[in-house]
Amino acid sequence: MAETRLIQGRYRLLDRIGRGGMGEVWRARDESLGRHVAVKCLKPAAPQPDQSSGRVLRERFRREARVAAALQHRGITVVHDFGEHEGLLYLVMELLDGRNLRELLQDNQRQPLSVPDVVEVADQVSAALAYTHRQGIVHRDLKPANIMRLTDGTLKICDFGIARLAHDIGFTARLTGSGVAMGTPHYMSPEQIAGEALDHRSDLYSLGCVLYEIATGAPPFDLDDAWAVLVGHRDTAPDPPRRRRAELPEFLEWIVLDLLAKDPDDRPHDAAELGERIRSARDPGVHAGTAASPLDRASVPGPAAADGHEAAHGTAQGERTGARPLPSWARGMTTGSKAHVHRSPLAPAPADPSAGLTGEWTSRTDLRSAGPSAPPEPATPSPELLAVLAGRHSAGLSLGRLGRWAEAGEVHRAVAAEREHLLGPDHLDTLASRYEVAFTLSRLGRPADALREFSRVAAGRERALGPDHPDSLAARQETAYVLGRLGRHFEAHQIYAAVLAARERTMGRDHPDTLRCRHNMAFNLGSLGRLEDSYALACEVAADRGRALGANHPDTLVTRYEVAYALGQLGRWEEALRTYREVAEARGQALGPDHPDTLAARYEVGISLGRLGRSAEALTLFRALVADWARTQGPAAPETLRTRHALGVNLGRLGRWEEALAEAQEVCALRERELGPDHPDTLVSRREVAVGLGWLGRWSDALGVYRQVADAREGVLGAAHPDALTSRNDEAHCLEQLGRSAEAAELYRRVATLRHRQGGAPSGS
Repeated sequence: MAETRLIQGRYRLLDRIGRGGMGEVWRARDESLGRHVAVKCLKPAAPQPDQSSGRVLRERFRREARVAAALQHRGITVVHDFGEHEGLLYLVMELLDGRNLRELLQDNQRQPLSVPDVVEVADQVSAALAYTHRQGIVHRDLKPANIMRLTDGTLKICDFGIARLAHDIGFTARLTGSGVAMGTPHYMSPEQIAGEALDHRSDLYSLGCVLYEIATGAPPFDLDDAWAVLVGHRDTAPDPPRRRRAELPEFLEWIVLDLLAKDPDDRPHDAAELGERIRSARDPGVHAGTAASPLDRASVPGPAAADGHEAAHGTAQGERTGARPLPSWARGMTTGSKAHVHRSPLAPAPADPSAGLTGEWTSRTDLRSAGPSAPPEPATPSPELLAVLAGRHSAGLSLGRLGRWAEAGEVHRAVAAEREHLLGPDHLDTLASRYEVAFTLSRLGRPADALREFSRVAAGRERALGPDHPDSLAARQETAYVLGRLGRHFEAHQIYAAVLAARERTMGRDHPDTLRCRHNMAFNLGSLGRLEDSYALACEVAADRGRALGANHPDTLVTRYEVAYALGQLGRWEEALRTYREVAEARGQALGPDHPDTLAARYEVGISLGRLGRSAEALTLFRALVADWARTQGPAAPETLRTRHALGVNLGRLGRWEEALAEAQEVCALRERELGPDHPDTLVSRREVAVGLGWLGRWSDALGVYRQVADAREGVLGAAHPDALTSRNDEAHCLEQLGRSAEAAELYRRVATLRHRQGGAPSGS
C-alpha cells in the first residue's frame, strides 16, 4: 500500500506501524477533523466463491464493527469509523501512545513486571471487561499484545470484537484445516479449545493467563508444542505463581489460580466480582479471601486417561473419562492424561512418571534386556524427556490429520532423530516415528523417499517383533503401496500377496486389516492390467465387507467405489456411473451431503458422465461441486483444484478451448503455489495447459510445456516410468505437428526402447 494513500477521500495513510495475521495498521491523518488516527486495513485471506457470500461477509463486518464502535470506556480502544474501500475493509481507531504488555515484557528481557504494576493491570483490565461483558460482548482473544499501557499509565484493551469479526471474514490464524478459528494457544480457555460456546468467563481465564505471565515472566503452560499447550490448558493444573516468584502476594496467587480454573463455574462470577476482590486486597487491613484456598483444588491432577493410538493410523483404543472433551479436529493430539509440566533442572521428578504423555508409546518392556548374553543396557532416558518426545509425536499425528503434511514430516523427523539417539534405531518408538516420516513423504508426493523409509521400518519391525506381527505387516503393506505409486506394480503385487497370506493365517479372512489388504491388492491388479481379476476381487471384498460391517459402512462403500472404478477401467461406463451414483447417495445419507467422501463419489459421477460423452451434464455437475468443495474445504484445497481440473477437461471436450486453457492455467498456478512445481497434480495441470495450447494451434508454446512436464516426471519418477514415457510421447507428437519429423521419430524410438527394456514384466518395473 503506497504512502499517503487516501481512504474514502478522508483518511490519508502516512506510515505503517504494525502488521499481523489480520492485516496492517497505519498511522493516518483524518483530513476532515485534522487529527491523527490509526487505520487497521483488513483483507480476507481468500476471495469468496460467490457474490452473495461476499455480501454476507461485508454485512457481518459492518455489524461487528458497529458493536466495537459502540463501546465507550476509558479502558477500551475507541473505534471512530469503519467501511470498505477498493476491496479493503478498514477500521479507524484512536492512535495510542504507549506499549503493549508483550512489548513491555520484551523490553524487560522477559522479566516479570513489578507487583504494583501487575495489580494495576488486573484492576484496570477487570474494569474494562466488566463494562464490555455487561454489553454482552466477549473479547475471545485477550493476550498481552492486545493490552496497551499508555504513557500516562492508562490500560486499554485493543481489538475488542475483532476476534469474532476475524472468524467471520477469514483472517484469524487457524490451527486446523477444517475452518475452526482459534485464539492464541497460550491464552485459550479449556472451553474455547473444546469448541464450545463461549461466555464472559472465557475472557476471565485468558486474563488469568495474562496476569500469570506478567507476574512470573512466562505463561502458565510455557511449552514449545502448540498442541501440548492446548492439552495443558485442558488437563494440567498450573504451577502456583509463587513457586516461580516467591515475592508475589498470596492474594494475587489466589486470584490468578481462581481465574485459571478449568471449570468456568469455579472462576469468579464476573469481572465486576474480580475487581471487588482486587480492590479489597489492596487494603492491607482486609484479608485477601475468606473462602478456602484454591491451591488444594488446583493441584489435584485430572483422572488418568486410557488413550492409545496405533502408529499405523489406527483409531483410539479408549475414551477419556472425566476430562473436558476435545473437538474432533484435536482428538489424538495427546496420548496421556496431561501435558508435560515445564520444570527447572533442579525440580524433583513427578512421583508417577507414567502420568505424563508417554501413554502406549513408551513401553517399559521395550527397554528390557534381551537375556543374560545381551550387551549391557544403555542408561534409561528420563521419563520427562520421553514424555516430551511422545507429546511431539502426537502433535505430528495431529498435524497430519489436519492435512498439514509438510509440518507433520518436520516434527516426525526431529522426533525420530532424538529417539534413535536415545533409544536406538530398532526401538519400537523410533520405528513408530520413522513410519510416520515415511507416511508424510508418501502424502507429499515423494514415493521414492517414502519407499526407503518404509523398507527400513519394515526390516526393523521384523527384527524386533517378527515378520507376522501386525505392525510389521502394516509397514510391508505401505511399502507395497508406494511401490505401486512408483509404477512398480509387479513388486507391489508380490508384497501384497505375501502380506495377505500372513494376515489370513494370523487374523482370518474377514479381519478389517485383511480386508484392507485385499482391497489394496484389487486396486493394484487393475494397475497390472489384470482388469477382470481386479473387478472380481473388488466385488468379493465389497460383499465380505457388506456382510461383516453392513452395506452402508464407510469401508464397504470404499470398496464399492473400487468396483465402480474397475468397471470404468473395463469400459463399462454405464455400470460404473450407476455404481458411483449409488455410492454417492449412500454416503450422503450416512455421512451427510458435504462429507468429503460424498463429494468424492459425486466427482466420479462427473468423470463417468464425461467418459460417456455427456460432457454438458458433467460440466453442470462439476460447477456445483467446485462450489461445494470451495465452501467446505477452501478455494485452494486439493479437492477443489482437482474438480476445477475436471471442469476444464470437459470444457475442452465441448470445444470451448479458450475457457479450458484459462481454467488449466489458473489451476496449474494454484497447484504450483500450494503443492510445488514438481508435484504430480501440478504436472497433470501443466500437461492440460499444453493440451489446450495444442488445440488452439499454439504448438511452439505447447512443446515447451510438454518438455517441462517430461523433464520433471523423469527427475521425480525416472525415465522408464509410464507417466514419464507418456510425456515424452506427448513431446514427440508436438514435434510432429511442428514439422520436425526427424526429431519426433528419434524420440518415439527412445520411448519404445525404454518400454522394451522393461521386458514383459506386467508391472512395467
